[in-house]
Amino acid sequence: MNAIEFENISKQYRLGLVSTRSLRHDLNRLWVTKVLGREDPYLKIGERNDRTVKGGSDYVWALKDVTFNVKQGEVVGIIGRNGAGKSTLLKILSRVTGPTTGVVRANGRIGSLLEVGTGFHPEMTGRENIFLNGAILGMTKSEISLRLDEIIDFSGCERYIDTPVKRYSTGMLVRLGFAVAAHLDTDILVVDEVLAVGDSEFQKKAIGRIRNVSSGGRRTVLFVSHNMASVRRLCTRGIVLDEGCIDYDGDVETAIERYSGGNAVNMKSLSFDDLANAPGNDFVKIRKLEIRPAAGNKITVDSGFDVELVFQNYRKNEALDVLFRFFTREDLLIFEQSKVLSPDKNSQIGEYKVVLHVPSNFLNNGTYIMKLFFRESAKYIVFGPYSIGFEIDNGNKHGIIGSEFEVESSFSEG
Repeated sequence: MNAIEFENISKQYRLGLVSTRSLRHDLNRLWVTKVLGREDPYLKIGERNDRTVKGGSDYVWALKDVTFNVKQGEVVGIIGRNGAGKSTLLKILSRVTGPTTGVVRANGRIGSLLEVGTGFHPEMTGRENIFLNGAILGMTKSEISLRLDEIIDFSGCERYIDTPVKRYSTGMLVRLGFAVAAHLDTDILVVDEVLAVGDSEFQKKAIGRIRNVSSGGRRTVLFVSHNMASVRRLCTRGIVLDEGCIDYDGDVETAIERYSGGNAVNMKSLSFDDLANAPGNDFVKIRKLEIRPAAGNKITVDSGFDVELVFQNYRKNEALDVLFRFFTREDLLIFEQSKVLSPDKNSQIGEYKVVLHVPSNFLNNGTYIMKLFFRESAKYIVFGPYSIGFEIDNGNKHGIIGSEFEVESSFSEG
């Protein structure tokens, strides 16, 4: 039995404006679609939602012809980069917004945790907000009262439960919000990247709770996260979204590998003579990105490697820096290194060249993905991530990260 059915779901947005700029156009659109029953002409001019390029249309498709079913009791991880359409998909399912085209069917009561503190009133206490949030989710007062002590205990906020939530930290709001959604009697639980705010102890409790409520086919879960370790531990199926379309639907391990190396190029020198086709945006454009061995013909544990980046900067008087992050194939962050290019907040318009030297005997042999970010004032990402994959070879040799250690043990009976 299907708990959720998405049938050709599309969602279009107009950039910058809510209407079509003039009353005449709005009335004409209403007349064509509602009175004459014809196809909306504005649906023919939208572009895919690639946030890294300017584009030629004011209309974008946050989702485009998304079709899939979720069986009752399945725990499905929905992954993809920022702007891929994950949150839009969950908002459509939760009836926060409606699809532009298509139909979504849900069999059962839906409990949603889409944003931190969704439905909480800042002037009300934690206890009062439990009842308010439960009512929003469609539960009766008696149902909430029956689970109240369990919700408070799970949240870990008992000491502050009669304090207005405006004095709660972000982590406390997440704890309380998730505790309500996880303990109320819903058939479908929708969780959108909120566990990342909680501490490690709470994340373990939350994942354990989701496993418990979904065991035996009791509850269907849609789980959105950028934490691949959580997706791997929790989900049995993975869906990868890219620019509003389904890129992969199937085995969770394959989905994670597809996402982690989605735009990674394995051991190739990326070079773009024509900046119009180069990756980037109005801030920066990548002219060259290469990972090469520091010595020899291939990267080995004892050779080390260099990362060469050449890019065009289009902004002036900004504190610009470049961030390199290195991940395993499982999306586990190994290390990162940044380079501030304009410490005096006076970056120049023109071409920059950055070379990162990674020493020998540092990384273990294996496959890695480097994600490149451009930041402003070391905080605001203006472009990224852009990924490139590479392999380190050298048989049984080991670097500092990934070294094998000798461990002695002994046993005596009694």
